[in-house]
Formats: sequence, structure tokens, C-alpha cells
Amino acid sequence: MNILVIGAGVSGLSCAIRLQEAGHRVRIWAASQPPHTTSNIAAAVWYPYRAYPEALVGAWGAATYAELLRLAKQPQTGVVQCPGIELFPSVTPDPWWRDAVPDFRHATAAELPPGYSDAYLFSAPVIEMPRYLPYLIERFAAAAGTIETRRLSRIDEAFSAAEVVVDCAGLGARELLGDHSLLPIRGQIVRVAQVGIERFTLDDHGPGGVTYIVPRSGDIILGGTADEGREDLLPDPATAEAIRARCIALEPRLAAATVLEHRVGLRPGRPAVRLEAETYPGGLLIHNYGHGGAGVTLSWGCADAVAALVA
Repeated sequence: MNILVIGAGVSGLSCAIRLQEAGHRVRIWAASQPPHTTSNIAAAVWYPYRAYPEALVGAWGAATYAELLRLAKQPQTGVVQCPGIELFPSVTPDPWWRDAVPDFRHATAAELPPGYSDAYLFSAPVIEMPRYLPYLIERFAAAAGTIETRRLSRIDEAFSAAEVVVDCAGLGARELLGDHSLLPIRGQIVRVAQVGIERFTLDDHGPGGVTYIVPRSGDIILGGTADEGREDLLPDPATAEAIRARCIALEPRLAAATVLEHRVGLRPGRPAVRLEAETYPGGLLIHNYGHGGAGVTLSWGCADAVAALVA
């Protein structure tokens, strides 16, 4: 079939590739293309953050984890399996996503930093988005896929080009479909030079707010914020300094790291990921958006689900 995917972020590209692999003719229309998408700003480490419902997210996340492990065997993808730690101020039960991670365990008392009573230790894929997104685009293009920069005012316009439309517009679905359950979750990050850090660190429970340190090959992403309802994209200097201070408190070596860049992105928050098909005048419309802070984490599992709906 002729299929049109709306959106060229990680969700749109993953869906487009899976649909090509199923034998369909696929093209992408997108208001913005990499490197000017929200996906480019993502840290990005596999972690089902602010995505619901847990039962579906767990299955999609596990499928994506397995696919990212396969991609980590190809250096050009920018995917690396990385050890990590998530910190807690009190004793915490196993997470609902525990079975997706083969080497999950709780930290021993000797492995805990001062001030923390529990921690998860586990390995997860870290995805270097400035390398990963070009890899996906090249893979899509190699199978005769095309991407066109085109902003739609109504979803009806897409059916002039294809009998099946897959909506991966992220936060853009709010205007495109009138879905006002979508909520922007503003995330600000600081990108610094690499100083020899090899383990990611997550702390979502500290008094200063969400904190994460995600190392990549040549830099480190420091975060962050999760400001619901805020849509301003200008980095705030005071917020940036607070992010650096929280991260340095967890990893003192970061005090010597040169600041390279400040970025802001808007996560597409929603009470539940919308992944479903509906008959629409002109063809079949499949929705795949509202992944919260887990777009990369759910990308391949949701792409598999989209391909199954088309089938």
C-alpha cells in the first residue's frame, strides 16, 4: 500500500522503516526534520518515563530494548549499552518495568552515595541522537523512502497522498487533530564536554527536581526539568545553573566539564499513549503519539504495533 507517515522524529522514522520492511511504499511529511525535532534534544537513555498505561508501555519498552541491543552491535547507529544507577531517598520496591532489563538489581549499602537509602543498578541503551537519527534517515532512504518538509493544517490533507496515514506528529497532534489531552512537558538540558564519565545517573526524587547525567561518546547530557504546561523554548540561565549544581553534587568530576550548549524541548505528555486505528474519510488513520518522556524507549515496540494494525 501507499502509506504516509506524519512526523520525522524517532517515532515517525521507526514506523516508516517497519512499514517498509512489511513491503509497503512509504513516505514522510514533517513540519520539521532532524536536527530540528524534539527527538534531537533527547538525552536519550532507555527508560519508560512519563508514559502510560504501564501494561502496554512495558511491552512496547521491552521490544524496543531488545531492538536497541541489536543496533548497539553496529557502531554507526550511535547506540551503546551503558551501565547506570537510579537513586532513591528511601527503600523502594522493584519497578514495574523490571522484567525488560536483564541485569536489574538493587545496590548494596556500599554502592550507595551519601544521602540515599536505595538504588537500582541496571544497564540500558544510551542513544546518541545526533548520530542515531541520521542513521534512521539513511536506512529509510536506502529503501526508497522520501521525506518532505510540509506542515499540515488538517489531517484530511494527508489522504490526498496515501490510503493509509500514520500520525506520529507528537505534540503537533494537538492542533492537527484537536487533541487537547496533549500537554507539553518542558525539558531543559545542558550539554557539556566528556570528562571520563561512563555510567548514567538518574534521580527523580531530589528536592531540586529531576536530575540526570547521560554520558555519550564526546559529550554528556545534564538534566533537567519536567515543567508541565510550559511551552517556552528559550533556555533559562538560572535553571541551567541549578541543573549543573545538582549534577555536580552527584558527580564532582562534572565541575571541570566545559559547557557546550543549552537546549529546551517539549515532551508530548498525554494521560495514555494513543496507538490505535480508525476509519477516516479517504482511508485508514493510525495514531501513534503521546509518548511523554519515552519516545525513544517505546519507538520500535510502537512501530511493530503500527505495522500490525496496517496488516
